Amino acid sequence: MEARRFKLLDGICEEAVSILKDKHCATAVFEILRKMKAMRQIEAAELMMNANNYSPAYISAILAGTPQAQLVDTKKPKKMRGITPEAMARMERELARLQEGITSIQASYGQDHLQLTVIKAYLGKLLGNARVVRYLMQHRPEFLTEFQAITDMASTLPPEAE
Repeated sequence: MEARRFKLLDGICEEAVSILKDKHCATAVFEILRKMKAMRQIEAAELMMNANNYSPAYISAILAGTPQAQLVDTKKPKKMRGITPEAMARMERELARLQEGITSIQASYGQDHLQLTVIKAYLGKLLGNARVVRYLMQHRPEFLTEFQAITDMASTLPPEAE
């Protein structure tokens, strides 16, 4: 048992280890990660962190969506019970598309958050003006309701990030 723990991180790249270092992961997670090349290990660790899911089932799903070229043994095809090679290829394409979407969202998040913070402050100043509020009540009450909801937000961060 002790020898197994000692070798737990053999074959796992340092970057993936640093991402997972303070997370509670089952031994099986590292056994599955070991089947992937270093860059894919990092991607898989980031996916687990972003989803806050460190289960063997989740890493198995990531492995299933890993292209053959990103596996340590590129000659040995992945074997997943009940999944045809066509379904496997479809899953790999879908996972790649989802990862591109996540990367795109992460890239724009900071700018979007800054813009929302500025808009919230601006709307707060507008709603501090009685003439503006009176005009909105008379001509655009639906805007007034939405503007008030935005300015009443305690934070622009999602609840789970606070």
